[in-house]
Order: sequence, then C-alpha cells, then structure tokens
Amino acid sequence: MFQGSIPALITPFRGGTLDERGFQSFVDWQITEGSHGLVACGTTGESATLSFEEHVRVVELCVEAAAGRAPVIAGAGSCSTAHAIKLAQAAKRAGADAVLVVAPYYIRPSQDGLVAHFKAIGEAVDIPILAYNVPGRTIVDISVETMARIAALRNVIGAKDASADMSRVARHRALCGEKFVQLSGDDGSALGFNANGGVGCISVTANVAPKLCTQMQAACERGDYTAARAIDARLASLHKALFVEPSPAPTKYACSLLGKCTDDVRLPMLVCSDAAKAQVRAAMAEAGLI
Repeated sequence: MFQGSIPALITPFRGGTLDERGFQSFVDWQITEGSHGLVACGTTGESATLSFEEHVRVVELCVEAAAGRAPVIAGAGSCSTAHAIKLAQAAKRAGADAVLVVAPYYIRPSQDGLVAHFKAIGEAVDIPILAYNVPGRTIVDISVETMARIAALRNVIGAKDASADMSRVARHRALCGEKFVQLSGDDGSALGFNANGGVGCISVTANVAPKLCTQMQAACERGDYTAARAIDARLASLHKALFVEPSPAPTKYACSLLGKCTDDVRLPMLVCSDAAKAQVRAAMAEAGLI
C-alpha cells in the first residue's frame, strides 16, 4: 500500500488561515497526476505551527478529498509522547491509513527512549506506524539497531529515512525483514535509495512535480534505471532549489507559480527572498514545469 511517490503535502494558507478548499483541490490534483499516496501534516505541511484543531482538520480534509483513491498517512510526531498519542488517535478517528511518527525532536532521547516512545504509541492506537528518522532536524538519530527494535513493535510497518545514508537500506532489510517498508525522505538521493532496495519516497519535490516524481518511481519499480536517471537529472536542480531557504517556503512559492496556492507561510518562517524565488523559477523552467 505504501510505495512509490508520496508527496509530503504543503498546507495552503490564505490570509494566515487554513485554505480548506485550496487544500482539497491540491489533494485532488496530486491524485490526478498519479501520486501513489499522501502525507498530511508532515514537516512540509508546517505541522509545528498548526494548532491541534487545525492539524486534525487537515487530516480530515485530506481523507475526504482522497476518497479512497490513495492512502493517507497522517503526521503524528511530537517531542511529547502523550501528544504524539493524541495526534495518532485523532488520525485514526479521521480515517487515515497510517501515521508518520518522527523521532522526538529537541529532547534528544536515548536509543532506549526512542523505543519506549514508539512502543507507547503502538500500544495506544491500532493504526499502522511509519517511523521517521531525520537527524538533520531532530538532532537524534535512530540507529539501525534501534530501528530493528522499533520494527518489532506492535503496528510498526516501516520507516521514512531522511538520513541520506543509502547504506542503511540493506542494513535495515537485514535486521528489520523483507516486509519492512522503506521509504526515502530525501529527494536528492531517492533514486539511489530505491536502487539499494527502497520502495519509494515521501517527497517534497512531488508537491511541485507530481507526475515526474511518479514516473521516476514507476521506472525504478520496473527496473528501468536509465529512464529513472533521466527524470532525476531533470529534477536535480529543483530538489536543491526547494531547500535554498527554510522549507516549505520555496515549495509554496513554486506551487504558487503553478496557481495551486499562495506562498503564505507562518512565522517564524518567512516567504522566499527574491534571490530564492529566482532559483526556484529557474529550476522549474529547467524541469519544464513553467
């Protein structure tokens, strides 16, 4: 169920408030363009600046708009285990197909603490869990050995790995098992991740280029890495440009050029500078998107 191109969806705002109609239209476009799944309220969805009520509403809107056409993964990460459980329970009630649980940030728990965190969530909510390792943001790294312990827990079915360490794919497979779902969380290395045995990417770039990202993932699945490399080369500048300033500001600007949303973000994030906008436009032109 969870494979291929899965956009980590932006959360559109208009005048500082959630643009519900715009978000559902964006979800429908993503599915029409071929996206294999959807992540609502991940980091790219500015989950850190959403109220609990807004977070739940975004998940509800995504499930409603998807209407069973693509699986919905709801972000349920927090530095507080109790709050993560609350988010996972709300995702379950909203009809999400799984939750994405990031390693607790800022607190920097021990490896045993990480296992206890995922164990508590799995015991509290009967919903599939994808563990999210992104040490560049959380400062804590879920080691390969710890991921194996987490994989053995109730409800944990796979992981999103944004470490950009492609050697982990084989090590995770050896310790977590062949059925453990391995998704990349880094667009720039997603092709290599698949070549090493991954099954897809939870993607930022797919917000802007869903059809191309879907085509690249499809090429990988059928083993046509010549075609996959050609698409990845076309997107390489865009992968980089979408992080030239704090994400998702560049992604929202890119989507605004496509008429999909405004470029509104919430403080402390700022809209893109003129220099960043120029880089994003150039990368989109190189990819043939504008």
